[in-house]
Amino acid sequence: MGPSDRLLKAEPPATALEALNAGQSAEQLLEQGMELEQLGQLDEALQCYESAIALMPELARAHFNRGIILLDRGDAQDALDAFTKAVQYKPDSAGAHFNMGAAYVRLDRHEAAIAAYRQAIALKPDFAEAHMALGGALEALGEDEAAISTYRRALEIKPDYAEAHHRLVKILLQLDRLDEVAACYRQMLEFDRSNVELLNNLGLILNDLGNLQEAAACFRSAVQLNPDLVSGHGNLGNVLLGLHLYVDAMASYRRVLEIDPDNADAHNNLGNVFKEIGQLEAAEASYRNALTSNPDSALARSNLLLVKNYLADQPVEQLLGEARQFGERVMRQAPSPLAFMNRPDVSKCLRVGFVSADLRSHPVGFFLDSVLAALATEAAGRLELFAYSNSRVNDPVTDRIKRHFDGWYSAVEQSDEFLARRIRDDGIDILIDLSGHTGNNRLPVFAWKPAPVQASWLGYCATTGVSEVDYYIADAIALPHAHERQFTETILRLPECYLCLSKPAYEIPISISPAFTTGRVTFGSFNNLTKMNAETVHLWARVLKAVPESRLFLKSRQLGDEGVLKTTLARYADHGVGPNRLILEGHIDERGGHLAAYNRVDIALDPSPYNGVTTTAEALWMGVPVLTLAGDRFLARQGMSLLMNAGLPGWIADSPDDYVSRAVSHATDLPRLALLRAGMRKQVRASPIFDAPRFAKNFEVGLRSIWGKWCIQQLRQCP
Repeated sequence: MGPSDRLLKAEPPATALEALNAGQSAEQLLEQGMELEQLGQLDEALQCYESAIALMPELARAHFNRGIILLDRGDAQDALDAFTKAVQYKPDSAGAHFNMGAAYVRLDRHEAAIAAYRQAIALKPDFAEAHMALGGALEALGEDEAAISTYRRALEIKPDYAEAHHRLVKILLQLDRLDEVAACYRQMLEFDRSNVELLNNLGLILNDLGNLQEAAACFRSAVQLNPDLVSGHGNLGNVLLGLHLYVDAMASYRRVLEIDPDNADAHNNLGNVFKEIGQLEAAEASYRNALTSNPDSALARSNLLLVKNYLADQPVEQLLGEARQFGERVMRQAPSPLAFMNRPDVSKCLRVGFVSADLRSHPVGFFLDSVLAALATEAAGRLELFAYSNSRVNDPVTDRIKRHFDGWYSAVEQSDEFLARRIRDDGIDILIDLSGHTGNNRLPVFAWKPAPVQASWLGYCATTGVSEVDYYIADAIALPHAHERQFTETILRLPECYLCLSKPAYEIPISISPAFTTGRVTFGSFNNLTKMNAETVHLWARVLKAVPESRLFLKSRQLGDEGVLKTTLARYADHGVGPNRLILEGHIDERGGHLAAYNRVDIALDPSPYNGVTTTAEALWMGVPVLTLAGDRFLARQGMSLLMNAGLPGWIADSPDDYVSRAVSHATDLPRLALLRAGMRKQVRASPIFDAPRFAKNFEVGLRSIWGKWCIQQLRQCP
């Protein structure tokens, strides 16, 4: 008969007296308790341990085992007492000190737990579990660096310790130390190479770090292991889109939809691919499919609004209606705003917050750089500036911009509620959205109304549709009074241009007009190719036909894709323009090289209705005049505002026919074109487009005016 058979037939003694009567020793009771514990008969095992302790109080192992059962049952205080007794009789028991630490943690006595864990480690330096538990106690007290060190020590002892890896990853993610997170995942994969979840997670981290090629390899491995992994195919598509591999990205999203036809994210992301390659109607259809699957998707609604801005002949009323639908949706998901603690003092130092994902080498960053520097110096003591950045990207522009803010906070991964409460707690008086409906916007946060006065500016050339955004910042040329009905916001007009581009940090000389060396005029556009809709292609083809031997130089990121290149050639061929008339090049990542490319352009052509903004200002800086077509929407009057402020009204057309006529006139007067080119940088440098201190004064006055209106409203409401 084995011990298990014996135990199943035995009736364990319940008291010390029964044990004495049965003639069992304390050691025998300890052994019997351990066997019962293995069988899961914990009440009986506990009685055995207690009987053993009654017979022999100094039996440390009985105290220890009793403590284990009590701790598992949630009786932390009695368990602690048991482990304390175990340590009393066996001070060199690393396990007893370790479990004392566990009991202290249950009792929220973390400092005592730390001391207990350290004693366990002193007795047993290679005690990996004690190192990990010590890390948890340190983390609970906010000692993150010490916790990280202990987790790493646990992994040195036990490299395949999965729980220690997960705890280390968690704390490193909280600290946004993504390089170290990636290293953890790589180490975990050494012990579990077929773990799809680890591959997927590593891919996500690498994507955030900008290591797109390696991220794509991780996602490909994940979907090879699990061909039906929706998240893996979707993540692979996102990375491929980031790499501008549009055909491959499209295939990944379509694979998601094969598995899950109602996947709103896949429909939305497929729309992003269509938008990038210029198939705007298909993009719109995909975004609407996403909204059919998820009507509350703020992201899909923002993307729908953005893509409709690229299309010509969109009724203003329809655009406004779509924007209002977005606003109504996000307002329904936001709670009623709390009472503001801001003092309605018209002369106070204003706390101004900026929310954006583009505080970096991006058009928004290029416009903000010198403006923020001017505000930080010219308005010191009157304005305090705060940034809420929704991007992990940090580059040289980010580093410069950061210096101008009194506070800089990461909004990445933060919920709308958390970010709204953070802004409110910071006491922001005026909160400014710099994204509108462009990528990674945080417009739903504005629906929470975290600041008394809220405005949108710079990043998006149309209404947000969010009723809690009080103002849109513009100027009288870009947004005349007759166009106010296109906005849900009240218009704050700055007295000159509402934009001011930072002077490029490159000393790039302006060449002579290339027509003098090539013998022909080169038109050019370095805009996002998405802006080149069917109407714009037709218009630019007319220009090329009207100016014999002329060329059109297009440079954009999308043209680095062979499929987009072929499609672009075909679009112009449909209008009788052969490939010999086109110069098509991909994006130049280095901004100095991008600006230098303007030395190969005689006249820049502005797309319609979505005008260039940064590209127009950059062209003017490089001595290249821009021909624009003034439209009936704010985004279609960007070129008009910039050219009027630059002193170039003769480059503004009022109809497609006028556009072609002016193109011919300017292209056939090369001496005048050369003279204009030679003096243009000096001319625009002195204009409002590049005069940051002048702009900063106008901007501060504008902010002070809308703050004053809010103060008056509050004072009128006081009894």
